[in-house]
Amino acid sequence: MPSTPVLLCFGDEQESSARIAQAAGHHLVRIDRHRFPDGEIKLRLPPTLPDHVVILRTLNDPNEKLVELLLTAQTARDLGARHLTLVAPYLGYMRQDVAFQPGEAISQRIVGRFLAGLFDAVITVDPHLHRVATLQQAVPVANAVVLSAAPLLSDLIVTQRPKALLLGPDEESAQWLALAASRHGFDYAVCRKVRRGDRAVDIALPDILVSGRQVVLLDDVVSTGHTLAQATRQLLAAGAASVDVAVTHALFVGDAWQMILNAGVREVWSTDCVKHASNAVSMSAPIGEALIRIDAMTMTR
Repeated sequence: MPSTPVLLCFGDEQESSARIAQAAGHHLVRIDRHRFPDGEIKLRLPPTLPDHVVILRTLNDPNEKLVELLLTAQTARDLGARHLTLVAPYLGYMRQDVAFQPGEAISQRIVGRFLAGLFDAVITVDPHLHRVATLQQAVPVANAVVLSAAPLLSDLIVTQRPKALLLGPDEESAQWLALAASRHGFDYAVCRKVRRGDRAVDIALPDILVSGRQVVLLDDVVSTGHTLAQATRQLLAAGAASVDVAVTHALFVGDAWQMILNAGVREVWSTDCVKHASNAVSMSAPIGEALIRIDAMTMTR
């Protein structure tokens, strides 16, 4: 086993992991995974590992993947790893950061502490944080790194819709919107959203002229797609020339993908943080750079 850091991945993420490993100069190793008839899983890692090991797991559909991380991280420690970094381009269980009703589990706090007990560093992209100021508050590791896809999505948008009006579907998207807009001087505005349930939302367009404009809806995550579909219908009814979607995490639960296309969305551009047919931007370079910085920090200690 080489002394350079190793990036461990699972078969379903080998393609994106290879791009990240190349960007970071890490040695890529695939974890062997077997499922028993009763649903339990068995993993096999290399028999020896270097001091610094990176584990990549995108935490969409997170429940089984959290068990995989538990087994992988503790086995990696047993096999010689002294510093473990988790690369979770999408970090699940971040939305429930308070108990909205008495007795509710605060999953962000619980899962964050679970991950902090396994890893020394965590790298993620545009985490869904609202009532906490930093990722380290949610995942209390020594080195919590947040990257944003907004600059790279903005770079793509300017090649496709150079005069676009960037629109955030709700107030929570404002931080990504401002970052993307400032990079190329796009006009931008934010809608107001009132959520009635997981699949029921009301949208109010901002007080800005959209008639004749090429509008790009920009957000950190698409899940059910109801917010984007409703915003698209209202924009087209208000005279928008076109509506496209740019998103960091393309979850697209159930029929969400078809639903937003049926609403009138022309193009959907997403990052490869979550594998999807809409992937148009790779986050491998910024993730690789973050891993190189962590390598440098650990080597000086």
